[in-house]
Amino acid sequence: MDRITARADNDFSVALYGTLWIAALAFIWITCRADPEEPVKYAVETPAQAKPGWKGEVLEKAGLKVSGSSLIQCYAPATGEALGRINPSTADGIDRAIAKARAAQVQWAKTSFRQRRKVLRSMLKFILANQEAIAGVACLDSGKTMVDASLGEILVTVEKLRWTLKHGEKSLKAERRDTNLLMMYKWNEVVYEPLGVVAACVSWNYPFHNLISPVIASIFAGNAILVKGSEATAWSSSYFASIATRALEACGHSPDIVQSIVCWPDVADHLTSHPSISHITFIGSRQVAHHVCASAAKALTPVCVELGGKDPAIVLDDLSNSDFKRVASILIRGTFQSAGQNCVGIERVIALPIVYDRLISYLTPKINALRPGSILNTSPETPIDTGASISDSSFSALEDLIQDAVDNGARVLAGGKRHVHPEFPNGHYFTPTFIVDVTPAMKIAQTELFAPVFLLMRAASVDDAISIANSTSYALGSSVFGTSTTNLERVVRSLHAGMVAVNDFAVFYMVQMPFGGTKGSGYGRFAGKEGLRSLCHIKSVTRDRWAWAGIKTSIPPPMDIPLQGTGAGERAWEMASGIVWLGYGDLRGKIRGLRGVLGL
Repeated sequence: MDRITARADNDFSVALYGTLWIAALAFIWITCRADPEEPVKYAVETPAQAKPGWKGEVLEKAGLKVSGSSLIQCYAPATGEALGRINPSTADGIDRAIAKARAAQVQWAKTSFRQRRKVLRSMLKFILANQEAIAGVACLDSGKTMVDASLGEILVTVEKLRWTLKHGEKSLKAERRDTNLLMMYKWNEVVYEPLGVVAACVSWNYPFHNLISPVIASIFAGNAILVKGSEATAWSSSYFASIATRALEACGHSPDIVQSIVCWPDVADHLTSHPSISHITFIGSRQVAHHVCASAAKALTPVCVELGGKDPAIVLDDLSNSDFKRVASILIRGTFQSAGQNCVGIERVIALPIVYDRLISYLTPKINALRPGSILNTSPETPIDTGASISDSSFSALEDLIQDAVDNGARVLAGGKRHVHPEFPNGHYFTPTFIVDVTPAMKIAQTELFAPVFLLMRAASVDDAISIANSTSYALGSSVFGTSTTNLERVVRSLHAGMVAVNDFAVFYMVQMPFGGTKGSGYGRFAGKEGLRSLCHIKSVTRDRWAWAGIKTSIPPPMDIPLQGTGAGERAWEMASGIVWLGYGDLRGKIRGLRGVLGL
């Protein structure tokens, strides 16, 4: 009987748990189906050039200009193969794009954060499912490797989407602000409202992330955006922009909210000085930034300026053997990521004496073994370590800088000159370079290289390392590697930089910290809540706390103008100063203020 009862109880438990599981799954299914933020699936056709087996015409002399035409000649910098020609925007075209964006933004500004999140979730779903295609397009247009594209294009973009989905609404939600004794009958808040139509002028080194990142932030803040990609990566701009416009369409919104344009520099001034643009994000060189800021000043348009860097990585002497190899690998990746064409790439490694010699011995054979190449030539037997440069126009100047350093005592232990690839002689390659014994007085130590050059400098002490790190006009990112918390924190506090990574390299984007620099590296921030809020009109609002009780601001009779009667001026002053004492004095001062207010 007990067995029968136990079996019945067991059967009942199984049935009960089974029923509960089915109910739970049904609830999850119903909830998910009803969720207005559920991502919408959509498709974007991958360009034929990025599909396996594509071969293009190899240009005799690769360049962006087409003789006798305003067209942009797009080509793969790793191979010299033509990708197609782009008809650039004119001033009239920019006007039309802005007009479309303005019209679409009126309705978009009325959308809820939930509706905006749905668009971003749809984009996230598409990017995750199409990583290889997106990376392949970025590689073809910029010359980087697939791993470089994964880390610098895909990873940081999906993190931006994740952060915005999780923290965007909280960052832009109206904030209650404090009051004081005199204004205690008021309550205050700060409201973040869309600016309208904003613009982003972005660089070529990360054609996907640099284009889509400002789109994510701008549309979540309720703005429409014009993104001007570089003419050097004009071919991929429309494909990358369509990832956002198709998501908007799929979620029932106008694709005109995002406008992608490409134009020559002489036309760009029309965009940056346009009175209908409310904010500009600029990513590029200092030289071009001067023109952009001067142009934007015509319409008093605020600009977030993210320029280059000469980012230092300080390596302290207290690394263990296991830490040494780990740090050396980070230094190599940080230097040669995207063939050194990285605004927060490691441009200077500053090492203390003991670790300095260890780095030379350990890194020389590794850097000599690095293989440049194109993703079109990738196979398990012949993997590539570094990609191509976007252009060979800087190679002569780069070789001159290296020779100048050698003439002044530096040593080249690997590379040092341009590389003619045996399979892609029309590609733009510079040999991965290792140059040591560099001093701050050398030109190469003060010039942003944006090239695959590992530059090693010796420091006599921690203070000397800090001095060397701060010796340039740039101050974007930086790193410090070591064990001693005291020394690490001393470096963190003393470095002139917008960002400092401790025992890491350029991870600021991976946690969406405010991104930007100081000194010659620019001003303003994007990423994080600071970047999101910079794309908003910040409105301060004060309201009556007890309006229902009739408690509102009124001018006391002794201060009401025109003043009436003999001595009215003195009485008005007595009351005004009394109010100040009452609000801000100590106890004795407050009593004095109260007497002044009451006229006692």
